[in-house]
Amino acid sequence: MYVEHLSLTDFRSYAQVDLKLGPGVTVLVGSNGIGKTNLIEALGYLATLSSHRVSSDAPLLRFGTERALVRARLVRGEQSTVLELEINAGRANRARINRSNPVRARDILGICQTVLFAPEDLALVKGDPSNRRRFLDELLVSLVPRHAATRSDYDRVLKQRNALLKSARAGRFTPSHEATLDVWDQHMAKAGAELLHARLDLVERLRPHLARAYEQLTDASKPADAIYRSTLQNLMDDDAGTGVPGSGTSFMGTVSPAEGGEAAAVDDLRLLTVEQLTERYVAAFAAARQRERERGISLVGPHRDELDLMLGQAPAKGYASHGETWSMCLSLRLASYYVMMDDTRTSGSAPILILDDVFAELDVHRRRKLAAIVAGAEQVLVTAAVDADIPEELAGRRVAVIPGGIDEQG
Repeated sequence: MYVEHLSLTDFRSYAQVDLKLGPGVTVLVGSNGIGKTNLIEALGYLATLSSHRVSSDAPLLRFGTERALVRARLVRGEQSTVLELEINAGRANRARINRSNPVRARDILGICQTVLFAPEDLALVKGDPSNRRRFLDELLVSLVPRHAATRSDYDRVLKQRNALLKSARAGRFTPSHEATLDVWDQHMAKAGAELLHARLDLVERLRPHLARAYEQLTDASKPADAIYRSTLQNLMDDDAGTGVPGSGTSFMGTVSPAEGGEAAAVDDLRLLTVEQLTERYVAAFAAARQRERERGISLVGPHRDELDLMLGQAPAKGYASHGETWSMCLSLRLASYYVMMDDTRTSGSAPILILDDVFAELDVHRRRKLAAIVAGAEQVLVTAAVDADIPEELAGRRVAVIPGGIDEQG
């Protein structure tokens, strides 16, 4: 898959810009702050409906405007598809496929697939667990777009359930509230089970690719791994009911799967069906009910799970050097790419690789290794402040980004 044409209207700093693209490597070169990242951010948003730079849509609209439009013509094998996404202030975003009638924005998920590398990726290792959960969920939705609804359902129920728990903490909890909470428990258990089941399967698919990618980028002195840690684990490990799920206990140890012990229990979760996981969640909610009412928040569920990133026997967070941290972040993105490639059923369906100012952050050794790995992708889009940041392995078309637009002759 590759983008043949990208057009932005009132997106970020651009009133209007059109960029012609093609297969192979394209490097967007321009001074910092001039708008290079805005171009690839728009393409990433078209693929995931989220930005790698901000958590809300408002900054994506050019200042003083009420809407932005991102349009891209994608080529997949012999097929060409035009995607249009209208980003609106204060109302739902809308999309069009091949200029048809408007549809929900999430209906275009999965049509354009990208893997985006950016300096913000350091948060995947150094940041809080929400960054790693978001990484998993965005990849999950790219692979299986229907899980966008799963995430949305879970977030909606979680919000309602937390509102009830806050009422309990404020002393306004009645028998009617208790009955309502039981209903929300059922809904949250079902949505949570579907999300957990999908995440566990995805992590198992990612793990061998993560190990492979880290080995490709480094001297392979330490193996890389990822272990999913669920708030359900304590319930499974404690059938006697002496533990309280969500109490802050680490329900998955920081050990490799080969060592057995707690890590082996993850396989127990993976063996359960969605229905069985739903039952486990209902039981976990009941066990945690008193603590949740005291704290006014949901303590059990995928929203509190963790993805432990391991280098050798130690967690990457807090133990990895700066270079190792970067290698782990890059390896996660490469693993995403490899998983997507596993899912590719037709020729011309490979995801688009986007590298946003990444090479400026890497030493020469890692630059060359990363460039050699990605150079063979169907389409690679790179941004850089200076051409000297780009390794020789990424020889390709250069486009100069200038204030307010691009210079096709650059």
